[in-house]
Amino acid sequence: MREIEAAAEGILFASGEPVHVDRICLALELDRPTAERVLQRLMDYYAYERRGIRLLRIEDSWQLCSAPDYAGAIRRAFEIRKPAKLSQPALEVLTIIAYNQPTTRAYVDQIRGVDSAYTIGLLLERKLIEECGRLQVPGRPRLYRTTKQFLRAFHLTSLEDLPEPPDIGGEGQMRLNDSGEVVDLAEEAEITGVDSPENADFPKAGTEEM
Repeated sequence: MREIEAAAEGILFASGEPVHVDRICLALELDRPTAERVLQRLMDYYAYERRGIRLLRIEDSWQLCSAPDYAGAIRRAFEIRKPAKLSQPALEVLTIIAYNQPTTRAYVDQIRGVDSAYTIGLLLERKLIEECGRLQVPGRPRLYRTTKQFLRAFHLTSLEDLPEPPDIGGEGQMRLNDSGEVVDLAEEAEITGVDSPENADFPKAGTEEM
């Protein structure tokens, strides 16, 4: 088992990028449950021993990275500037996209009540969101979703780890209708006779094209 752990560690170190568990299974001739147990043991070891590196799980991929506790020393060693914190508008836009993805800029704009083009551009530059296709309505607006970098930045294994969604819209839950317009679910429930928006089977904003 120690040799298998060492081999997995070497693969992750050599990559420098997230490695899908299936690639590790193929390289080490392991079934997936065994590979995941090995990787989990390594993750627990780094954390328990307070080593200078950590093993992260990002959906079905794994990546070695430096421990957050030593970020200051690492920045000083390589003269790396501390990244700027996200502004409140950026956090608002990122939250809306995270909980409603894939979604359009028009959806984000209507919920916030302001133009979000500049903020979306910044989030794209920081690789926290990405384009993932177009909504099949007139004009075919771009769809956006969060990235693996988003999961890593917020220490999430998957989107399922997101907490309960905040009430960003203020007036209620929002969604895109089939024409690409933003509608309030509570108002739509009154029009269609649905007792509760949560009980209605509303379609997603669109499909991903990757």
